[in-house]
Amino acid sequence: MVPPPTDDRHASSPFILACRGLPVPHVPVWFMRQAGRALPEYRSARGSGSILEAFARPELVAELTVQPVTRYGTDAAILFSDIVVPVAAIGFGVDVAPGTGPVVERPFRGEADLRRLRPLEPDLDTPHVVEAVRILARELDVPLIGFAGGPFTVASYLVEGGPSRNFTRVKSLMHSDHPLWGRLMDRLADLALASLRSQLDAGASAVQVFDSWAGILSPDDYRELVLPATARVFAGLAASHPGVPTILFGVGTGELLGLMATAGSTVVGIDWRVPLGDARRRVGPDLAVQGNLDPALCVAGWDAAAAATRRVLEEAGTRPGHIFNLGHGVLPETDPAVLEQVAALVHAEGRAGVIGPS
Repeated sequence: MVPPPTDDRHASSPFILACRGLPVPHVPVWFMRQAGRALPEYRSARGSGSILEAFARPELVAELTVQPVTRYGTDAAILFSDIVVPVAAIGFGVDVAPGTGPVVERPFRGEADLRRLRPLEPDLDTPHVVEAVRILARELDVPLIGFAGGPFTVASYLVEGGPSRNFTRVKSLMHSDHPLWGRLMDRLADLALASLRSQLDAGASAVQVFDSWAGILSPDDYRELVLPATARVFAGLAASHPGVPTILFGVGTGELLGLMATAGSTVVGIDWRVPLGDARRRVGPDLAVQGNLDPALCVAGWDAAAAATRRVLEEAGTRPGHIFNLGHGVLPETDPAVLEQVAALVHAEGRAGVIGPS
């Protein structure tokens, strides 16, 4: 059980209680990528223009972060931002291309590129992020989740130059130059830690590390070449913000869950490929789990989504420490009404750690 910080006004919220493995009044639910293109109010408020420019407008970020909480009745909000915001802010030359994702003008190729990864100074480099979190900490009635990209996942974009199917360049670097790879991971761990600490200092109640592409690695590669940097992030957070709930999430990480459980987070996010009951056994009894409805089933209509939601809740069982979520982000073509119904169903029928009637 994780002791709460003394100043956490959301300490008794269902989301925070579940993160700490404590009994809850109802199973909490939130959705990764819940603020986004699935919502008509998002499209109306967001308008056109660069997404990085949108991230730099604190009032807009706050509005877009709150929208899905109001629409879906979720038990937590997640900051509207992106994992490449810190590396873009320090001038590495990263953009987020519509329909593509993060792209890098000059990809990381060698020792000289380390000089382009200077330390993040949040008050100077990402003051808009800090201000958006402060606004949300004042306005929200539910906990705010801050986030950062895992060192490996951010490295994959910097080295590959954008999204990749085979991750050939990043795997080549990992195995051809261990010292350089280690220095790169250390720089990115420091970047993530500085960003997460700034969000917590500004009022976030929890943080999630998105190591989205860790699932492309073998267990040996993850253990030796990625886990140390990831663990360094969580150790740093535990030192500076003891008791704050932390979540580690990756896609396709079924074979890595036992290793991920040693990284130091208090919650492990599970994608849809592993039944939640199996995932809980792999993670162990001391950590909470988050997940894990296949987001595609929310596009398949309410009957399919309801049946799958009930399967997830059944797999979760009655042991405390389950946060309901998708196994990855909300798909743009999702009908928001389905997500509203999913959230209501979880609140009504979820059993993990619930005391008395939901």
